[in-house]
Amino acid sequence: MPKPKKHVLVCVQGRPEGHPRGSCQASGCGPLWQAFSDAFAARKLWEQGLQLTNTGCLGPCQTGPSVLVYPEGTMYAHVTPGDVDEIIDKHLLGDEPVERLVAPAEVW
Repeated sequence: MPKPKKHVLVCVQGRPEGHPRGSCQASGCGPLWQAFSDAFAARKLWEQGLQLTNTGCLGPCQTGPSVLVYPEGTMYAHVTPGDVDEIIDKHLLGDEPVERLVAPAEVW
């Protein structure tokens, strides 16, 4: 597999209800992961050198669902399925982070 142009990591970490850190699963990462998966398939983004991976905890559980884009290391917070096309169009294909979703500096 060649090195991807961009690699999107979507946190799907789950923790028991009431856990003090919370989790991206409790914040709705399931539909977010599905939206990214569907968009990657429909738009054939893998064929364009992009990669998508679901992950365990990325760290900032309180601002989940979290999405991390490499190689830039841009962390997105409170991402919803409705944000997926904007992240793809603006960041993955246009090389410009979606500023309104970038996690606060103290988080990342």
